[in-house]
Amino acid sequence: MPQLSSKHLLGIKDLTADDIELIFHTADNFKEVINRPIKKVPSLRDITIANIFFENSTRTKLSFELAEKRLSADVINFSSSNSSVKKGETLLDTVNNILAMKVDMVVIRHSSPGAPHFLARHIDANIVNAGDGTHEHPTQALLDTFSIREKLGAVSGKKVAIIGDILHSRVALSNIFALQKLGAEVMVCGPSTLLPKFIGEIGVKVELDVKAALEWCDVANVLRIQLERQQIKYFPSLREYALYYGINRQLLDQLDRSITIMHPGPINRGVELSSDVADSDHSIILNQVENGVAVRMAVLYLLAGIASDN
Repeated sequence: MPQLSSKHLLGIKDLTADDIELIFHTADNFKEVINRPIKKVPSLRDITIANIFFENSTRTKLSFELAEKRLSADVINFSSSNSSVKKGETLLDTVNNILAMKVDMVVIRHSSPGAPHFLARHIDANIVNAGDGTHEHPTQALLDTFSIREKLGAVSGKKVAIIGDILHSRVALSNIFALQKLGAEVMVCGPSTLLPKFIGEIGVKVELDVKAALEWCDVANVLRIQLERQQIKYFPSLREYALYYGINRQLLDQLDRSITIMHPGPINRGVELSSDVADSDHSIILNQVENGVAVRMAVLYLLAGIASDN
């Protein structure tokens, strides 16, 4: 059986193009499974997975939990808001206590960049990064690129614009790495205050005009403004941001061709996307949600296969 090149999924940066294609091929099979009347397979029947979320999450946590249950894994859900972390327990102590209960795999979301990498160096279980600070969110990038492949037939050669708050987004960096590994052209677009200083050094185009970005791209992956991560004001107001960078139907209708609209969620309707765009035929946002379960099933299944062979 083909295997991933790593026993962990810490970031897209660590994956090869072959790894990504293997995940996609496996996700294709699991997408068939989750559209059957009986949606469960016994693939991870003897595996115990702990979902350890130190940050709030709805979509990602639900998607992982559903993927795990579709694979028949035993699931433990941990939330830091009602745990001994509040009493001063360290990350490593928390995870080691969970592992003492014979957990095989840890899915972790943490506000500190590098937290999953730290765990991977100190514990034996497979680690899946469900988002670490503003660093990476690998499974989101995998489901996004999988959705592009499904919609357009391929990722290679496609032009993808990532529009919005690039500075604070872990989704942006993971998407850039995934798209580049699969041969897509990538552009980032947003106010200059929301673009990292290094962004031009990693092989992406930079555009400040959203209309120019939309005219260039085949796919627009629109990111929300992450106010919870912003310590200072990066633009005058949400109303002004929506005026200059919000995507509405009128803007799409002015283009000379149809483009695909994506969003990792949650959507701030009326800010980065108007409702008539989010709910339009251009949008594959709900397809992304469905694909997220299949892609996460594929990741968990492949990592469990590596563990069982070691």
